[in-house]
Amino acid sequence: MTVAPLDDRALTTDGLTARGTGRVLVLACGALAREILAVKAQAGLGHVDLACLPAILHNTPEKIPAAVEAAVARHQDDYEDIFVAYADCGTGGLLQAACARLGVRMLDGPHCYSFFEGNEIFAGRSESEFTAFYLTDFLVRQFDAFVTKPLGLDRHPELRDTYFGHYEKLVYQAQTEDPALTEKARKAAEFLGLAFERRVTGYGDLGAALMRL
Repeated sequence: MTVAPLDDRALTTDGLTARGTGRVLVLACGALAREILAVKAQAGLGHVDLACLPAILHNTPEKIPAAVEAAVARHQDDYEDIFVAYADCGTGGLLQAACARLGVRMLDGPHCYSFFEGNEIFAGRSESEFTAFYLTDFLVRQFDAFVTKPLGLDRHPELRDTYFGHYEKLVYQAQTEDPALTEKARKAAEFLGLAFERRVTGYGDLGAALMRL
């Protein structure tokens, strides 16, 4: 399922006014906001609301379970069901344990690269792609904020080979058909000294999980 990019003005994580019986809250990583809103609009999921936690939590994944627990506690009285749109995302099973304790469902898979690709497909490729560095639409847009600056490559470009010397290619998992993003991803590959591959995944298992809501 692939659609055109949404305008930034469509992204909102507050002002959730429609509540009550039959309503579902998707509690998501901010990196998935565009994709979730796109599926919601395309599928007519009018009973589903979205609230997002900061995408930057991925830099400190040990903080994700507590942040999700706090958000569930904040919203659980207003919704019949809450779905956590996170995979494990580096929490080492702690997020899954927290969701089980809270009685809420979450996305299957180790991370977004896997469920965008499709968890079964990604697992099947894992043996041959352990030297691949992945970017999604979100990470292409936020490449400087999530890759260049946190790794200090803007200040110390000589560190590039220290971080990426064992990678061989950059795989851009495209959720949308956007030539500007493709070009930006290609430049990111050049910056990191990696071969470039664009792979159209659409929303993968994320779309299927949301449709089940």
